[in-house]
Amino acid sequence: MNREQRAALLAVAEPAEVIELADACLEAAPPPKVLVAPEVGCVSVQVREPIVRDRFLLGDVLACRAEVELDGARGWAMRLGDDRAAALAAAILDAAVESGRARTEVDELCARVAERQRLAEDTEWAELAPTIVEFEEL
Repeated sequence: MNREQRAALLAVAEPAEVIELADACLEAAPPPKVLVAPEVGCVSVQVREPIVRDRFLLGDVLACRAEVELDGARGWAMRLGDDRAAALAAAILDAAVESGRARTEVDELCARVAERQRLAEDTEWAELAPTIVEFEEL
């Protein structure tokens, strides 16, 4: 799993599980240096229209970001909403992986989150399937 995939999964993980794992990572080591304290702001969301593939601005969303340094490695995270603790915890987990401190545990958490996302998408598609209109060619 690369860093981009990990950041995306940590951004949608449940706050409690991210905070719990970050606390466990910090038990046996000095605390991280907070480079950018969790801060809340708005981020513009841009999407691509699926047919013509034109990009357009969907709107602004509330997001929280944080950056830390742990064992000489930098970690960064951004999560939607205003949960500062979860954003800081996700940044700690990113730094923990980059420093080699908790790669296995964080990868396991990301795998669980990815599986939950896959199940949610499968459920959504199963609900939408009866509404799909299929056209015949003449």
